[in-house]
This record gives sequence, structure tokens and C-alpha cells, in this order.
Amino acid sequence: MKKHNFSAGPCILPEEVFKEASQAILDYNNSGLSVIEISHRSKDFVDIMEEARSLALELLGLEGKGYKALFLQGGASTQFLMVAYNLLQNKAGYINTGSWSDKAIKEAKLFGDVIELASSKDANFNYIPKGYEVPEDLDYVHCTSNNTIFGTQIKDFPKSNAPLICDMSSDIFSRQMDFSKFSLIYAGAQKNMGPAGTTLVVIKEDILGKINRQIPSMLDYQVHLGKASMFNTPPVFAVYTSMLTLRWLKKLGGLATIEELNEKKANLIYSEIDVNPLFKGFAAKEDRSVMNATFTLVNEDLKETFDAMWKEAGINGVNGHRSVGGYRASMYNAMTIESVAALVDVMGDLERKA
Repeated sequence: MKKHNFSAGPCILPEEVFKEASQAILDYNNSGLSVIEISHRSKDFVDIMEEARSLALELLGLEGKGYKALFLQGGASTQFLMVAYNLLQNKAGYINTGSWSDKAIKEAKLFGDVIELASSKDANFNYIPKGYEVPEDLDYVHCTSNNTIFGTQIKDFPKSNAPLICDMSSDIFSRQMDFSKFSLIYAGAQKNMGPAGTTLVVIKEDILGKINRQIPSMLDYQVHLGKASMFNTPPVFAVYTSMLTLRWLKKLGGLATIEELNEKKANLIYSEIDVNPLFKGFAAKEDRSVMNATFTLVNEDLKETFDAMWKEAGINGVNGHRSVGGYRASMYNAMTIESVAALVDVMGDLERKA
């Protein structure tokens, strides 16, 4: 039986993407070769890479606006380093909303002065800071749009004359917004795009080339842009599967359609959390993530019973992160509302049995 997969990442992908990708592993485009054995310099793969890069810009509404898309390796964790290596000359401002922001700050401090513009660490990151000042003398401002561990999501982004950099690893392509307010966006693929192994970076080209340090080739955005994401052997299968997912999203109706579906899923589970006396949400209501719902049991004595019930219902991956405890339902783009309903039904059944 196919399980309802609420894993935080690597996670669920669309069924049709799994099917097409699995066929391509055996035989890509009737070539007699697997997609994972074709040359990355072949026309077949160059076409895949170009379509993936083009679809990323198209879905974000950034075509013809001075942006380029890259598919790189090293995960978002390498981007914590690359952003600062390429952009931090003197001072940068970071908004600290969780573990991933913390890690990004740590890396950036290797290259210059880093100030925390705001932090929600005082409440174990269960809210998004608001009402903070942004100085004028920053090289850039960095934020994390969605926090998988704590279940919070930025709804209103900071305003600054400095370039705005955003780690969108866990909510990229999930909602509509004016993406041109960002100068650089990065996102690991393994939530809303594809399998682990590649990272999307979308860059406004005019922010580059302003640092007077030497940058190693593998960490230099300009090098990767000059080689169209092909400076070294790319993660072929991860890029291919990401391309299929972006095709699926475009066919579905793009960000407008997926945002509506994601809101319905989130409303379904948060409504249950709010009305069911056996559960309580972790994140502040106004900052709740549409991608990751975090919640705990009011009475931990029910944990064994609840765990047995959701496992029996074919549900997977809802245990919360150790820093929060409780439960986390990750509802990325490919998650169906039927799967969310299955979890909500179990939560309701627990109340009826208790």
C-alpha cells in the first residue's frame, strides 16, 4: 500500500513524475540509454538542463528581468557559504528564525561583519519577528522564508535598499508573490522539486562582481553562470526529476493553482488542531507555515495510542523534530488533500476514543 508521506525531506513527489523518471532510468527517450548514463555534455542532457532552468524562471515570473537560474550541488548548506563568499564585503544583516538561519549566520561570519536584525530564539523560534529596523549600510539582507523544524513562514518580507537574499528550500514554488523583490533565491530540491542532490539558485546578475576577494571556482556564481550550470558534472538525475516536477507544476496551472491547493490542505489540518482539545499547535497562529504544520499532544500519555493509530492508517513521517518534539505534517506541493484528510481523521478518531 502506498503510504501517506508527510516526511520533511526528502519527501513526496508527484506520482506521474515518479513514473516518468523510473522509465527514464531504464530508457531515456527511446535512446537505448538510461538518463543516468547519458553524457552530461550530450544534447539530451543539455536540453534537460536548459528546460529546467527556463521553467524555474518562468514559474517565478522572472523571465526577462535580469535573472539566471542555476542547478548546483552541495545543498542549501553550501549556499550558506556561497552567498557570503560572493556578496559579503563589509556587513550583512540576517533574520534569525530557526536552525537553518543559525547555520547561515555561522558561515557568513567567516567573511565579514554579520548582524542579527531580529531573532525569535527567545521563544524557541515559534514566531516570525516583526517591527525591526534594517540599517542602510548592508551588503545584503538574508532571510529564510519557511522553517521546516518549527513550522513558521514569513508572510511579509523585510524591506531594504540592500539586495534581499532568501533561503526558500522548503516553500519554493508553493505560493504566488513578487519574486523580483529578491536578488538571490536558493532552495534545496528535496522538498518541492526533486530528489536530494541538486540546489536551485536564482540570481539577479547585476549583484555579482562587486567583491574584491578571490573566490574558488566551484564557489563562484559567475563561473557557474558562465558555464550554464555545467562547470562540472551536474547531478543529472536530480536535475532531470526537478525538470519533470516543474513541468507538472506548469501543467497544473502554476503557482496560482498550487497556492490554492496548499491553502486548502493547511486549513484542513490547522482547523483540526484548533478544535481538537487533545492537540495544540506549536507555531504562532499568524506565522503558521502552509508547508509544515507542527503540533503536540496536550496529554503525552496518549502518544503510544496515537502513534499506533496513524501508523495503522498508512501514515509516514509525522514525528516532530527533536528540538520541538510532538508532530510535524509536511504538506509539500505533491501532497494530496486526501492524505491530509487521512491524518485529520486519525486525530478526530483519537478524540472520540479518549
